[in-house]
Amino acid sequence: MIRVIIADDSAMMRKMLRKMLESDSDIEVIATARDGNEVVEKARDLRPDAITMDVNMPGQDGITALQYIVNDKICPVVMVSSLTQEGAMTTFEALELGAFDFVGKPGGTVSSNMESVTTELIAKIKAAAGMKRGGRKAPERIARAKRQPEAKATVINGKVTKVVAMGISTGGPKVIYEVLPQLPADINAAMFMVQHMPPNFTATYAKRLNESCKVEVVEAQAGMKVEAGVVYVGSGGRHLTLVKNAFGDVLLRLPTKPDHLFIPSVSVMMESVLNIYGRRTIGVIMTGMGDDGANAMVEIRRAGGITIAESEESAIVFGMPGETIKRGGAEIIAPIWDIAGEIIKAVKR
Repeated sequence: MIRVIIADDSAMMRKMLRKMLESDSDIEVIATARDGNEVVEKARDLRPDAITMDVNMPGQDGITALQYIVNDKICPVVMVSSLTQEGAMTTFEALELGAFDFVGKPGGTVSSNMESVTTELIAKIKAAAGMKRGGRKAPERIARAKRQPEAKATVINGKVTKVVAMGISTGGPKVIYEVLPQLPADINAAMFMVQHMPPNFTATYAKRLNESCKVEVVEAQAGMKVEAGVVYVGSGGRHLTLVKNAFGDVLLRLPTKPDHLFIPSVSVMMESVLNIYGRRTIGVIMTGMGDDGANAMVEIRRAGGITIAESEESAIVFGMPGETIKRGGAEIIAPIWDIAGEIIKAVKR
């Protein structure tokens, strides 16, 4: 059994989270806590496999409690965050302080998307617990070195010569720091990244990534012109797609259709990039549950593009890269710490 402590100041939310987690027969909620002091005390006493942590609690808040739990190396913590801009800022602060991952806090007693939230929460708790029990080593705290301006990317004949289409999900908000900050500012490629993330979170996510990267990282906005040396992060609640105008420029489009389990979807983004750039596409799939992007990676490889999948050695959740490999969509298989180097080599090929 995976032993979990729930920390939340709302009795209704504690009851809801318990019901969500214990719907999986592998999970047991061994205790609940109403504030930061209580969760730290119970965590030290009970040594759970994982903790769900609210941010706003009376007395000692979730961020302070998180720091004690991380410093004592008790267990991984999954933040349960308010789906607001303020919630996003606090959530990424928590990730930088050592939280494993986060889920958006469901509103009301029952909602139409509760099932997807439950699936996400269970998957992240299991992934977190797997680290404590001898799985992949947890990523270190995020080092946020200030971004230094460097030379802009070179573009041949005014055209972007290569594009990198990246998909990542569970565990991604932290491990992506093992990839993007390693890319040089003058990389001769435009880059598109879909991280499964709710609306209101992707703008803050892109801004914080930009502060740690040599390449420019921006949240995708409709109508942006695609340029080399820039990473376009898909906006939560909208797909990231491309369109070519009458002058031959490639622009971003952010539709809400087609319907998909994840919006933005890795598959939708990769298919759109492949449609415009063909064999100049480099597909990259990293940690995440499910199979979003797996079939698109197969199509990129068939079209003559280069495809890179994260190996089981490093993947926090091997679903997306595992399905890609199983279906024959991975030309190159590498651990997360080698993926930046593989991208750089692929761009130069």
